[in-house]
Amino acid sequence: MNWKQLGTVLAAVWLGGCMLGPNYKQPDLDLPAGQTAENFSVFTNSKWWEVFQDPVLNQLEADALEHNKDLQAAIARVDQARAEVGIATADQLPSLSAAAESGRAGDQAGSGQSKSTANVSVSYELDLWGKYRRLSEAAQAQLLASEAARDTVRLTLTADVAKNYFSLRMLDAQLEIAQRTLQARQENVRIYTSRYQNGYCTEVDLKRVEANMASVQAQEQQLRLKIAQTETALSVLVGKSPREIVENNTPRGKSLSEITLIPNVPEGLPSDLLARRPDVRSVEGQLMAANANIGAARAAYFPSIPLTASAGYASGALNNLFTGSSGVWAAGGQLLAPIFEGGKIRAANKKAEAQYRETLASYEKTVQGAFKEALDAISANQINREIFDSYKQQTEAMQRSYELTKKQEDAGLIGVTDLLDVEENLLSAEMNLATARNDELAAIVNLSKALGGGWNVQDGFGPYENLVKKQQAALDPQATAQP
Repeated sequence: MNWKQLGTVLAAVWLGGCMLGPNYKQPDLDLPAGQTAENFSVFTNSKWWEVFQDPVLNQLEADALEHNKDLQAAIARVDQARAEVGIATADQLPSLSAAAESGRAGDQAGSGQSKSTANVSVSYELDLWGKYRRLSEAAQAQLLASEAARDTVRLTLTADVAKNYFSLRMLDAQLEIAQRTLQARQENVRIYTSRYQNGYCTEVDLKRVEANMASVQAQEQQLRLKIAQTETALSVLVGKSPREIVENNTPRGKSLSEITLIPNVPEGLPSDLLARRPDVRSVEGQLMAANANIGAARAAYFPSIPLTASAGYASGALNNLFTGSSGVWAAGGQLLAPIFEGGKIRAANKKAEAQYRETLASYEKTVQGAFKEALDAISANQINREIFDSYKQQTEAMQRSYELTKKQEDAGLIGVTDLLDVEENLLSAEMNLATARNDELAAIVNLSKALGGGWNVQDGFGPYENLVKKQQAALDPQATAQP
């Protein structure tokens, strides 16, 4: 039998081998009918943050995707998983090696004999029970899980960048309000100091005005601290170097009120949300791997058959090593079957099955969490808009109230206490309005994240409508056998 015939026989045996363990089947879940994805078309851009139409935010997101260390680590984990696939695939193929040796051996009776050898050997284990194919299947599933985990990191990163940027612009707006209010309070102190010195007001009124000014001054200082902390947090997210973090030159784009809001989204959920979220895809990849490992564990019950063959030369004289008469060859096979392992194989099978059940529970919980987050995000997106409208109405009313009260106070019709109360309420309303605007923007970010973060396959995000089917097709063996 020549090498070609031997290869044909091995291929036939390998293809005829069975596959132990269950083939993967996506779990049946009680999912709502939901709406079609077209009703959520505003999120179809993979770079979902572009809906806010802020060039500075777009650049920050681009920097984060290029330089963020957590994302780089996630990408490296994908490369590791891809290498594991290569290792698992190689285990299914024959291994070929070459060896050469020359030496002399003897004993106390004499100097012995010289011997030189050179040969090429091939070894291969018949995968009759599908052990290595199941391990390869598990490695491919882990790669899918790793890729989805990378997308989860990417989605979380871009959402954090957007929310931190909006928080920064909110703090900027609140600082501007505080500074404007502080200037008015400082002017009040100047006026009431002059009045007190000329006997037109009491010291009580002066101290109230001074206390009111000090309160706004402390609020301004707190806002400066929060701005500095938000800037450094944003610097870390976009991957700035320590020097750049210290220099603290975070750019600014549109003001909080200028950032574009998307239209209202419809109520309900897209029916294919399950396949769009990267965290769901990641845990399903782990479920596929756990399912494949059951088959690999079951294969340990059955015999393994390693085959070896070698051909080369052996000679007592090195100069005659490659002559025709020195050619040698060898071929053989083994049958290795477990007889007694002390329950090790059974325990390994129980472990594999338990790991599958654990991963299945994690998968179902992840799906539950996905729908919860999406429902909460849709509700928050709608309600936060109503809250903003209420605060806007309150702020406009307080602004008018302050103007009228100020005129009354200047005319001496009311005391300073009434004016200070109105000023404090106006400041609170303006601060709340800025917070409500930030909450509106954050709700859009959370909704984008909850729905999978963009539904365009380009650039690595969803929609992945057919991803699960493709995974199953790629990992679905042709035959199933139970031990």
